[in-house]
Amino acid sequence: MLVNGKWTADWQPVQATDEKGGFVRQISGFRNWITPDGAPGPTGESGFAAEAGRYHLYVALICPWASRTLIARALKGLEEAISVSVVEPALTDEGWRFGDYPGSDRDSVNGATYMHEIYTRADPHYTGRATVPVLWDKQRGGIVNNESADIVRMFNSGFGSLADPAFDLYPEALRGRIDALNDEIYPRLNNGVYRAGFATTQLAYEEAFADIFSMLDALETRLSEQGPYLFGDALTEADVRLFVTLVRFDAAYHGLFKCNLRRLKDYPALSGYLTQMLTVPGIRQTVDIDHIKRGYYSIKALNPGGIVPVGPDLPGLAPVVLEDVRTKELAHG
Repeated sequence: MLVNGKWTADWQPVQATDEKGGFVRQISGFRNWITPDGAPGPTGESGFAAEAGRYHLYVALICPWASRTLIARALKGLEEAISVSVVEPALTDEGWRFGDYPGSDRDSVNGATYMHEIYTRADPHYTGRATVPVLWDKQRGGIVNNESADIVRMFNSGFGSLADPAFDLYPEALRGRIDALNDEIYPRLNNGVYRAGFATTQLAYEEAFADIFSMLDALETRLSEQGPYLFGDALTEADVRLFVTLVRFDAAYHGLFKCNLRRLKDYPALSGYLTQMLTVPGIRQTVDIDHIKRGYYSIKALNPGGIVPVGPDLPGLAPVVLEDVRTKELAHG
């Protein structure tokens, strides 16, 4: 992580724990908002007006938080207005790196090699982890925001006429219910899988494990009784936030993070929901299972040998073909 602007130690997945040995996530440090006229948002300062070509999004395709923002960008038709750089999937000793792995990019905006360099360009004395996503302001040369929940809402309503109104991910009539459901799903499932995977005690792991599967059970019931989305026919940000966890569940969390009571494919309604989400134009293009598996299984603390699993087959995604896997491995060494 960075301490006073200097990289101090090899990257580690756990930077802090609670009194039970549970994983504690870092709080995002940049919380400015883009608005149609540049007025202040809920947090931060003013001056970030919606403009095509001004903003750049840094993401990792393995990361569910970053993928939230990619989906919102796609659903709101902002691909031409907001440029993107994708880091390589494997986590290095200095964290996220830009490069030439298929599906990844060099940093065309700042010329950085590592994501932590973006943070120190914005704040030469920054202390903390260099996380994704990051929304960068090319005009000011700094970070607008590095909190995915904020960025999703900015893309939904902060770009005014630049955005496609076909989807309203945070409709006013549902806001209270969306917030309540987000507040239930996030600690138990979205972050629950990390609480299980990065727990440092048996107690912390088992508490997280129980939260994960009680939440999945509740969502299975909800979706079997109403659908196709969490709020019936309306696709909202709650669906985006749930989807990015579900699409990674069998490929990474079930095995690597020891969330192995059931697979997602053992839940009929959730599996159908995942398939339905993948048919929404723009969403499938944000999912790269190769990046997801190579990224998670590069975490040395959990998988010191670095072996990446071949499976599983996932609902709604292309099936695993062993000959294709062998060809890809030969091509990339």
